[in-house]
Amino acid sequence: MQNILNSYTFGDMNVTYVIDDETQNVELVLLPVGYNYVNRDDTKDKPYIDSLVQIKLVGDTYNGAYAPGVTMRQSPSVTGFKYKSQSIKKDNETTEVGTILEDERGYEVIHYLSYTEGEKTLRIRSCFRNNSNNTVGLELLSSFSLGKISPFMEGDGADTLKLHRIRSVWSMEGRKETISLEDLQLEPSWGGHAVRCERFGAVGSLPVNKYFPIMVLEDCKNHLYWGAQLMNNASWQMEVYRRGDYVQMSGGLADREFGHWMKNIEPKAEFTTPVSIISVCSGDEEEIYQRLTSSLDKTIDLGPECEQSLPVMFNEYCTTWGNPSHENICNIVNAVKDKGFEYFVIDCGWYKQKDVPWDVSMGDYDVSEELFPDGLDKTVQVIKEAGMKPGIWFEIDNVGEKSQAYKDTEHLLKRDGYPLTTTMRRFWDLRQPYVQDYLKSKVIGTLKKYGFEYMKMDCNDTVGIGCDGAESLGEGLRQNQEESIRFIQKVKEEVPGIVLENCASGGHKLEPLMMSICSMASFSDAHECEEIPIIAANLHRVILPRQSQIWAVIRQTDSLKRIAYSIVNTFLGRMCISGDVTALNNSQWKVIDEGIAFYKKIAPVIKEGKTYFYGENISSYRHPNGWQAILRENKDLGEAVVIIHGFNQAKGKTISITIPNEYEIKHCYSFRDEKIDFSNGLIKYTFSDDMYAIALYLTKK
Repeated sequence: MQNILNSYTFGDMNVTYVIDDETQNVELVLLPVGYNYVNRDDTKDKPYIDSLVQIKLVGDTYNGAYAPGVTMRQSPSVTGFKYKSQSIKKDNETTEVGTILEDERGYEVIHYLSYTEGEKTLRIRSCFRNNSNNTVGLELLSSFSLGKISPFMEGDGADTLKLHRIRSVWSMEGRKETISLEDLQLEPSWGGHAVRCERFGAVGSLPVNKYFPIMVLEDCKNHLYWGAQLMNNASWQMEVYRRGDYVQMSGGLADREFGHWMKNIEPKAEFTTPVSIISVCSGDEEEIYQRLTSSLDKTIDLGPECEQSLPVMFNEYCTTWGNPSHENICNIVNAVKDKGFEYFVIDCGWYKQKDVPWDVSMGDYDVSEELFPDGLDKTVQVIKEAGMKPGIWFEIDNVGEKSQAYKDTEHLLKRDGYPLTTTMRRFWDLRQPYVQDYLKSKVIGTLKKYGFEYMKMDCNDTVGIGCDGAESLGEGLRQNQEESIRFIQKVKEEVPGIVLENCASGGHKLEPLMMSICSMASFSDAHECEEIPIIAANLHRVILPRQSQIWAVIRQTDSLKRIAYSIVNTFLGRMCISGDVTALNNSQWKVIDEGIAFYKKIAPVIKEGKTYFYGENISSYRHPNGWQAILRENKDLGEAVVIIHGFNQAKGKTISITIPNEYEIKHCYSFRDEKIDFSNGLIKYTFSDDMYAIALYLTKK
């Protein structure tokens, strides 16, 4: 018999702990306020209790029912942990519920669930504590696990549940995938015996390499959405699990099967998982993504003061293509000063040595005497005198094959005793004090010496499954990535107020942990691609738009239509300009100048608002057909922006967008006058050409 152990209301969410009287296992059920949990196990086939912590200990029996190789959930390790106690701790605005489960061998698992007043999410983590006298090995420990999805469906809820997840590959980040549990073959078997599980994630040091660490389960008949994100910069996994009628979702560090992770816990020691961000809501799928991303709002509000107005930036990468010099930077600064830019970033190549390409020489970070004969001092001074904050690029985690650091194998990661090598790169062993001191000298030392106020941190390859130096390859990777985070935190301590850009070949590190310690991120490497607005809109579901740096690369050969298209793209996040700025004519600059002014007008809406999606399903990103529109609304300010893009086959097409009737158009951004039909809350617009973009700034009447 299963009964309610305790229930709590946090904001607009109900948290219910369910206990099985016989096994003393505890399950976590999460529902929106107004949807109270009612035990319906008598109507369910095989209503197994599913633990709020998933764990597998080395040496314990593995789950049967064809689970090995598919999932490590719900093994006898899990069922052996029984309820011991639950406590509540309040600290200012945060309430934390601690639930302790114990195993008769002297092991404890503590499940922490915390809520901060005013937020729309919960944070969950798990801690394993070894109170025995023997070392024990972990090969699975979840950050979160939610059960009894969905308690409102009849029986096994055929055609009721869907999984939403966000796929990601280089320069095509953020593609949403929706698939029914039937199509995933997650229907329960006729006998309720065989385990059904969809386990997915990312393996390596680029945590957004294949999927974003986010998932949503939808009860489409009762319009309920459960969502979860993981704060983890190394290998991770999420699982949708089923054996009976109910469905469970869990996630955390990639386990031994999926991510080659195993960790030994010494007697009297403990280990805590990465934090997960959890939420639930009813009615609107897009609402669940907004709730999850909103969890970082307060953190980013506490970031550098200069960031709070969402300044416009210039990055010279697509101007010099890795060949910055004092001379060309002076020319660029002269072209862009007094244009409204507040940051000027010197990108890769400033360290390039004679006859050695920039992309294989990172790691030594000695200022190029050829490019900067007088050092960087004068160049930085030129940027500051033009009224901009100077920034610089580093690739902290790895080294290029032509650098001296590449040969320093004693201080580089190894696998099977060999230096861990990919095409053109090796990786620092960040666990070593020598490496931390080296990076402090080269990176922090350079920032301080020249007075840089902005740092772009790139990372252009992945460690993969892991490295030597720990009980498992996956644990070696986890430790190394933990030290990577510590170094970034050290940068912030040593250079107070520095603006940090999270870049990893564009968007390979767009996960909440990295986003919580950085001001913004490179949204993608699709710098000059037509698909930029598709990717940028997608990312509204996984990161805050105020942190999404979107590039407009302007070419001398660009038409005014193309320039406006590129500028409108940046209204989907943070504006960054690059390109042939020293060779543009007055007409081209006029379109850019008007775009910068428009961006500054809508910045408060980008910073705080809710996103609504309109348009057609776009199949090919490289060859997009149709149209899309984004409404971003800040109800508190009574302001909104509508960002409209027409792709191929858009010419002559009339579109309709329904928005709240209380708004009126205050300004339209385009390269020419536009005809907009707006009445009774309906915007009608006809595209005059393909690959065309406009934006509308709205205020309440």
